[in-house]
Amino acid sequence: MTEISDQDAYDPLVPVPENKRTLTLRDAFSLWFSLGIGLLVLQAGAYLVPGLSLGEGLLAIVIGSVAGAVLLGLAGVVGADTGLSTMGALRPTLGVRGASVAAILNVIQLVGWGAFEIIAMRDAANTLSTNTLHFTLPVLWTLVFGVAATGLAVMGPLSFVRRFLRHWGLWLLLAGAAWMTYALLADHNLAAAFARKGDGSLSLGGGIDLVIAMPLSWLPLIADYARFGKSPGAVFKGSTLGYLLANIWFFALGAAYALVAAGNPDQLLLSALATTGGGLALLLILIDETDNVFADIFSAATSLGSLLHFRIRHLVIGFGVLCTLIALFVPMAEFMSFLYMIGSVFTPLYGVLLVDHFLIHKRQVAVPDISRIGGAYGFSYGVHISAFAAWAAGIATYYYVLNLLPTIGATLPAFFIAAVSYWGLAKVFARPVVG
Repeated sequence: MTEISDQDAYDPLVPVPENKRTLTLRDAFSLWFSLGIGLLVLQAGAYLVPGLSLGEGLLAIVIGSVAGAVLLGLAGVVGADTGLSTMGALRPTLGVRGASVAAILNVIQLVGWGAFEIIAMRDAANTLSTNTLHFTLPVLWTLVFGVAATGLAVMGPLSFVRRFLRHWGLWLLLAGAAWMTYALLADHNLAAAFARKGDGSLSLGGGIDLVIAMPLSWLPLIADYARFGKSPGAVFKGSTLGYLLANIWFFALGAAYALVAAGNPDQLLLSALATTGGGLALLLILIDETDNVFADIFSAATSLGSLLHFRIRHLVIGFGVLCTLIALFVPMAEFMSFLYMIGSVFTPLYGVLLVDHFLIHKRQVAVPDISRIGGAYGFSYGVHISAFAAWAAGIATYYYVLNLLPTIGATLPAFFIAAVSYWGLAKVFARPVVG
């Protein structure tokens, strides 16, 4: 039997061999706890208030985090079951050629999010250096974080989790998060914060929508790492619990810090700096924040690798350079709304994918057929029309609810309409079922 190299194991369309599936429940927990903690989560939590009261905000945080983390864990099971990357695992659902649409959209959104993360880290580091060392060098910080994240992505997911997270990355996160929490509780009266009423500018459904958007934004990435898991059960439990705890913790911190900053989300960062001993805790979190860009860069390379036969390592370097260049020259305001629009497309897609994998195929996929038009997943010209129709129904639902029923939140309705539509179409139009 031919030995499979690490590089071959990263091939998006080749299942990871059993001897490379080494990530344990603890590894999955560490990875997704780390990815769930970050500056963007703090900022998102800040936007829950003062539209909601702190009590209402916490309710939205718990509901949205539970729903989002469970769906994220289920998407991870798809990767662990098949050993395939996200875009490889989408081929049985969208068709051998149809999955290329999702791959292209995923590359676009990941490049955008990678640049956005670098900008967020650059701004935070520049604020720290200005406040403590009295110098401002945004270009330098952009290059530092771009190079660091690209280096981690070149290491690959196995090395990243084992060498970085397990040894010291996770402990940096815990130390920073614990100190920020302690500073909040020691220096501020949370009873007074709980007593403040929301101004009604945000509904509970809208708040849940905001919270759930964070875990769901990771849906197109998780299989790229879950494919290295020892077992689907370990992947599901570790990923779900890790992200759930992190999302609840940092959304709640963001909401609380926004209130002590007089409810102005734009002052959240300065408030955190002022209440954490000059920013030591924030500095620890900032160092680990590079893992988010690592995930964006590595998954962008993996998605494009499903279309082009380039080495993943070379694609990683290319995407790292591209994200850094965008962060240097494009203002954040230019592509924020575009990023959220792209993100909304993937929520209904995963309604279709999860129904297909768990209910239609019952977790059994013919892996050799994911590369052949004439196989079980060839469909009409390699495109599964029923899946695309259900996906489109979900996207339409998202924008309908967003524009006409914004108080109920658009994310979960879009997900469920896509899922139910696909289930109905699968019943009406028979399709090849592998098993």
